[in-house]
Amino acid sequence: MDDYIARAVTLDGYVRIFAAKTTDLVNEAVKIHHCAPTAAAALGRALTAAALMGATLKDEESSITLQIDGGGPIGKICAITDKNCYVRGYCDDPTVDLPLKKDGKLDVGKAVGTNGYLNVIRDYGLKKPYIGRAELVSGEIGEDLTRYYAISEQVPSAVGLGVLVDTDYTIKAAGGFIVQLMPGATENHIADIEKALSEIPSVTKMIEMGMKPEDIAEKL
Repeated sequence: MDDYIARAVTLDGYVRIFAAKTTDLVNEAVKIHHCAPTAAAALGRALTAAALMGATLKDEESSITLQIDGGGPIGKICAITDKNCYVRGYCDDPTVDLPLKKDGKLDVGKAVGTNGYLNVIRDYGLKKPYIGRAELVSGEIGEDLTRYYAISEQVPSAVGLGVLVDTDYTIKAAGGFIVQLMPGATENHIADIEKALSEIPSVTKMIEMGMKPEDIAEKL
């Protein structure tokens, strides 16, 4: 696999970025679970998100478990990662495949649903793990994680995730990013990030164009 995560920080230290290409990872997961396109996109986004979150861990014994249960037809989605960003995961019903949305994109939000929660379990090897929770707002996973970081961890963040399924049901492109403001960041930093986010192509488009994780981080 040539998937990997690039880590970046602005020169002033107030913004950090994690950007990943996960095309091979998601392709492997789709083969193992025999995923239909909509389920492939949902599980792929969750696995990508978990891998990116794993990049924030410091101790070898630490792990993060991402649980998503929105009451949609796909059922529960679970993804687990460690410090080295090795991930594993599953969804209850990998055969879920819904009609495309009006914009031609896979309807991950409807597959996941919004009648439920996103849970993040951080296990640092202590007696009890830290459990954070946020209500699902869209079921698209990226937006839900953005809300989770703001509410549960009080870390202003922007999360972008994407999985592009080809006509033969293989994964053409997959990846994601997390942008986070560090203590001391100003309104100017927020404005700059919002401008960058409004101008960049989708994650899958950037990867399809041949951009590497470093290139995506540079764009952000």
